Amino acid sequence: MDVVFKKPHALTDAPLHYCPGCTHGIIHRLVAEVIDELGIEGETIGVASVGCSVMAYDYFNVDFVQAAHGRAPAVATGVKRSDPSKIVFTYQGDGDLAAIGTAETVHSAARRENITVIFVNNAIYGMTGGQMAPTTLPNMVTQTSPYGRNVEAVGYPVKVCELLSEVDGAAYLERVAVNNVANIRKAKAAIKKAFQNQLDGKGFSLVEVVSTCPTNWGLTPAKALEFVETDMLPYYPLGVYKDIYAEGGEK
Repeated sequence: MDVVFKKPHALTDAPLHYCPGCTHGIIHRLVAEVIDELGIEGETIGVASVGCSVMAYDYFNVDFVQAAHGRAPAVATGVKRSDPSKIVFTYQGDGDLAAIGTAETVHSAARRENITVIFVNNAIYGMTGGQMAPTTLPNMVTQTSPYGRNVEAVGYPVKVCELLSEVDGAAYLERVAVNNVANIRKAKAAIKKAFQNQLDGKGFSLVEVVSTCPTNWGLTPAKALEFVETDMLPYYPLGVYKDIYAEGGEK
Protein backbone atom coordinates (compact mmCIF):
# COMPACT_ATOMS: atom_id res chain seq x y z
CA MET A 1 0.00 0.00 0.00
CA ASP A 2 1.30 3.45 -0.89
CA VAL A 3 2.06 5.76 2.02
CA VAL A 4 0.12 9.00 1.60
CA PHE A 5 0.87 10.59 4.97
CA LYS A 6 3.49 10.05 7.64
CA LYS A 7 5.36 11.87 10.37
CA PRO A 8 8.43 13.71 9.10
CA HIS A 9 11.67 12.01 10.07
CA ALA A 10 13.00 15.37 11.27
CA LEU A 11 10.39 15.33 14.06
CA THR A 12 11.02 13.20 17.14
CA ASP A 13 8.37 11.02 18.76
CA ALA A 14 8.17 13.29 21.82
CA PRO A 15 4.61 14.45 22.59
CA LEU A 16 4.26 18.20 22.12
CA HIS A 17 3.64 20.21 25.28
CA TYR A 18 1.64 22.96 23.57
CA CYS A 19 -1.92 23.86 24.55
CA PRO A 20 -4.84 22.40 22.55
CA GLY A 21 -5.36 24.45 19.41
CA CYS A 22 -1.92 26.08 19.48
CA THR A 23 -0.50 26.19 15.98
CA HIS A 24 3.14 25.76 17.04
CA GLY A 25 2.67 22.06 16.27
CA ILE A 26 1.66 22.80 12.68
CA ILE A 27 4.65 25.09 12.21
CA HIS A 28 7.00 22.48 13.69
CA ARG A 29 5.71 19.96 11.20
CA LEU A 30 6.19 22.33 8.28
CA VAL A 31 9.79 23.01 9.28
CA ALA A 32 10.42 19.27 9.68
CA GLU A 33 8.85 18.47 6.29
CA VAL A 34 11.12 21.03 4.64
CA ILE A 35 14.20 19.60 6.35
CA ASP A 36 13.20 16.14 5.10
CA GLU A 37 12.51 17.27 1.56
CA LEU A 38 15.78 19.19 1.27
CA GLY A 39 17.72 16.26 2.75
CA ILE A 40 19.51 18.45 5.29
CA GLU A 41 18.67 16.79 8.60
CA GLY A 42 22.27 15.79 9.29
CA GLU A 43 23.58 19.25 8.46
CA THR A 44 20.99 21.38 10.27
CA ILE A 45 21.45 23.16 13.60
CA GLY A 46 18.52 24.87 15.27
CA VAL A 47 18.64 27.67 17.81
CA ALA A 48 15.86 27.61 20.40
CA SER A 49 14.50 30.84 21.84
CA VAL A 50 12.89 31.53 25.20
CA GLY A 51 9.10 31.27 25.19
CA CYS A 52 6.51 28.60 24.49
CA SER A 53 8.88 27.04 21.95
CA VAL A 54 11.79 26.89 24.40
CA MET A 55 11.80 23.08 24.25
CA ALA A 56 11.99 22.91 20.45
CA TYR A 57 15.16 20.86 20.88
CA ASP A 58 12.99 17.99 22.14
CA TYR A 59 10.92 17.92 18.97
CA PHE A 60 13.40 18.06 16.09
CA ASN A 61 15.89 15.34 15.09
CA VAL A 62 18.62 17.91 14.56
CA ASP A 63 21.27 19.44 16.79
CA PHE A 64 20.10 22.44 18.79
CA VAL A 65 21.58 25.29 20.78
CA GLN A 66 19.60 27.06 23.50
CA ALA A 67 19.91 30.86 23.31
CA ALA A 68 19.26 33.42 26.00
CA HIS A 69 16.04 35.39 25.65
CA GLY A 70 16.05 37.28 22.34
CA ARG A 71 19.58 36.30 21.41
CA ALA A 72 18.84 33.51 18.94
CA PRO A 73 19.95 35.44 15.81
CA ALA A 74 23.24 36.36 17.50
CA VAL A 75 23.82 32.73 18.51
CA ALA A 76 22.87 31.56 15.01
CA THR A 77 25.36 34.05 13.57
CA GLY A 78 28.15 32.53 15.66
CA VAL A 79 27.18 28.97 14.76
CA LYS A 80 26.94 29.74 11.03
CA ARG A 81 30.19 31.67 10.90
CA SER A 82 32.03 28.94 12.79
CA ASP A 83 30.88 26.34 10.24
CA PRO A 84 29.33 27.88 7.10
CA SER A 85 28.56 24.40 5.74
CA LYS A 86 25.79 23.92 8.31
CA ILE A 87 22.18 25.00 7.83
CA VAL A 88 21.29 27.17 10.81
CA PHE A 89 17.80 28.31 11.75
CA THR A 90 16.17 30.05 14.69
CA TYR A 91 12.66 29.40 15.94
CA GLN A 92 11.34 32.40 17.87
CA GLY A 93 8.14 33.91 19.19
CA ASP A 94 7.13 37.55 19.12
CA GLY A 95 7.92 38.15 22.78
CA ASP A 96 11.44 36.94 22.04
CA LEU A 97 12.23 38.31 18.59
CA ALA A 98 10.26 41.56 18.58
CA ALA A 99 10.99 42.68 22.15
CA ILE A 100 14.22 41.84 23.93
CA GLY A 101 15.64 40.45 20.68
CA THR A 102 14.90 43.38 18.38
CA ALA A 103 18.53 44.53 18.19
CA GLU A 104 19.85 41.05 17.40
CA THR A 105 17.22 40.61 14.70
CA VAL A 106 17.78 43.96 13.02
CA HIS A 107 21.56 43.71 12.99
CA SER A 108 21.62 40.10 11.79
CA ALA A 109 19.50 41.26 8.88
CA ALA A 110 21.67 44.34 8.33
CA ARG A 111 24.77 42.13 8.08
CA ARG A 112 22.89 39.80 5.71
CA GLU A 113 23.84 36.83 7.84
CA ASN A 114 23.17 33.63 5.90
CA ILE A 115 20.65 32.22 8.40
CA THR A 116 16.96 31.33 8.40
CA VAL A 117 14.59 32.81 10.98
CA ILE A 118 11.18 31.30 11.72
CA PHE A 119 9.22 33.96 13.59
CA VAL A 120 5.91 32.96 15.23
CA ASN A 121 3.59 35.91 15.89
CA ASN A 122 0.62 35.21 18.16
CA ALA A 123 0.38 38.77 19.50
CA ILE A 124 0.93 37.82 23.14
CA TYR A 125 3.43 36.51 25.69
CA GLY A 126 2.23 32.92 25.90
CA MET A 127 4.59 31.07 28.24
CA THR A 128 4.42 33.64 31.05
CA GLY A 129 0.65 33.88 31.23
CA GLY A 130 -0.71 36.13 28.52
CA GLN A 131 0.88 39.54 28.94
CA MET A 132 0.83 42.27 26.28
CA ALA A 133 3.57 41.79 23.70
CA PRO A 134 5.09 44.22 21.19
CA THR A 135 2.79 42.63 18.60
CA THR A 136 -0.44 42.81 20.64
CA LEU A 137 -3.17 44.44 18.56
CA PRO A 138 -4.62 47.87 19.42
CA ASN A 139 -7.44 47.49 21.97
CA MET A 140 -6.60 43.80 22.46
CA VAL A 141 -7.18 42.57 26.00
CA THR A 142 -4.32 40.81 27.79
CA GLN A 143 -3.33 40.23 31.42
CA THR A 144 -1.38 43.49 31.42
CA SER A 145 -3.83 45.43 29.24
CA PRO A 146 -7.15 44.41 30.84
CA TYR A 147 -8.95 47.34 29.20
CA GLY A 148 -7.29 46.74 25.84
CA ARG A 149 -4.00 47.96 24.40
CA ASN A 150 -4.01 51.75 24.60
CA VAL A 151 -1.71 52.88 21.81
CA GLU A 152 -1.56 56.42 23.21
CA ALA A 153 -0.05 55.06 26.40
CA VAL A 154 2.08 52.11 25.23
CA GLY A 155 2.56 52.66 21.52
CA TYR A 156 1.64 50.70 18.43
CA PRO A 157 2.35 47.05 17.59
CA VAL A 158 5.65 46.25 15.91
CA LYS A 159 5.26 44.99 12.35
CA VAL A 160 8.44 42.98 11.91
CA CYS A 161 8.31 42.30 8.16
CA GLU A 162 7.56 45.93 7.39
CA LEU A 163 10.34 47.07 9.74
CA LEU A 164 12.96 44.75 8.29
CA SER A 165 11.96 45.52 4.71
CA GLU A 166 13.77 48.84 5.14
CA VAL A 167 16.98 47.10 6.21
CA ASP A 168 19.25 46.85 3.18
CA GLY A 169 20.80 43.55 4.26
CA ALA A 170 17.56 41.57 4.53
CA ALA A 171 17.25 39.21 1.56
CA TYR A 172 13.84 37.55 1.94
CA LEU A 173 10.89 38.45 4.17
CA GLU A 174 7.45 36.88 3.96
CA ARG A 175 4.46 36.84 6.29
CA VAL A 176 2.27 33.74 6.22
CA ALA A 177 -0.43 32.14 8.39
CA VAL A 178 -1.53 28.64 9.36
CA ASN A 179 -5.23 29.21 10.06
CA ASN A 180 -6.52 27.18 7.12
CA VAL A 181 -5.31 24.58 4.63
CA ALA A 182 -4.56 27.06 1.84
CA ASN A 183 -2.49 29.25 4.12
CA ILE A 184 -0.67 26.24 5.57
CA ARG A 185 0.42 25.23 2.06
CA LYS A 186 1.67 28.75 1.36
CA ALA A 187 3.46 28.82 4.72
CA LYS A 188 5.34 25.65 3.87
CA ALA A 189 6.41 27.07 0.51
CA ALA A 190 7.76 30.19 2.22
CA ILE A 191 9.63 28.18 4.85
CA LYS A 192 11.14 25.98 2.15
CA LYS A 193 12.28 29.03 0.22
CA ALA A 194 13.88 30.50 3.35
CA PHE A 195 15.91 27.31 3.86
CA GLN A 196 16.74 27.04 0.15
CA ASN A 197 18.01 30.62 0.21
CA GLN A 198 20.49 29.63 2.87
CA LEU A 199 21.61 26.62 0.88
CA ASP A 200 22.17 28.97 -2.06
CA GLY A 201 24.09 31.48 0.07
CA LYS A 202 21.56 34.25 -0.47
CA GLY A 203 21.59 35.67 3.05
CA PHE A 204 19.15 36.61 5.78
CA SER A 205 15.68 35.09 5.31
CA LEU A 206 12.80 35.49 7.75
CA VAL A 207 9.34 33.95 7.61
CA GLU A 208 6.78 35.46 9.96
CA VAL A 209 3.98 33.02 10.78
CA VAL A 210 0.79 34.54 12.17
CA SER A 211 -0.26 32.04 14.81
CA THR A 212 -2.82 31.46 17.58
CA CYS A 213 -2.82 31.36 21.36
CA PRO A 214 -6.28 30.05 22.31
CA THR A 215 -5.46 29.74 26.01
CA ASN A 216 -4.27 33.29 26.55
CA TRP A 217 -6.69 34.79 24.05
CA GLY A 218 -9.50 33.16 26.03
CA LEU A 219 -10.93 31.49 22.94
CA THR A 220 -11.67 27.98 21.76
CA PRO A 221 -9.27 26.62 19.13
CA ALA A 222 -11.89 27.15 16.41
CA LYS A 223 -12.63 30.71 17.53
CA ALA A 224 -8.89 31.44 17.71
CA LEU A 225 -8.53 30.50 14.04
CA GLU A 226 -11.42 32.84 13.24
CA PHE A 227 -9.71 35.61 15.23
CA VAL A 228 -6.62 35.24 13.06
CA GLU A 229 -8.74 35.80 9.96
CA THR A 230 -10.92 38.63 11.26
CA ASP A 231 -8.50 40.54 13.51
CA MET A 232 -4.87 39.50 13.03
CA LEU A 233 -4.59 39.42 9.25
CA PRO A 234 -6.13 42.85 8.63
CA TYR A 235 -3.39 44.31 10.85
CA TYR A 236 -0.66 41.92 9.70
CA PRO A 237 -1.30 41.45 5.95
CA LEU A 238 0.15 38.33 4.37
CA GLY A 239 2.62 38.45 1.52
CA VAL A 240 6.23 38.85 0.45
CA TYR A 241 7.69 42.02 1.92
CA LYS A 242 11.12 41.68 0.39
CA ASP A 243 12.82 39.33 -2.01
CA ILE A 244 15.96 40.80 -3.48
CA TYR A 245 16.47 37.80 -5.76
CA ALA A 246 13.02 37.95 -7.34
CA GLU A 247 12.77 39.04 -10.95
CA GLY A 248 13.70 42.69 -11.11
CA GLY A 249 14.96 42.70 -7.52
CA GLU A 250 18.35 43.63 -6.15
CA LYS A 251 21.13 41.05 -6.46
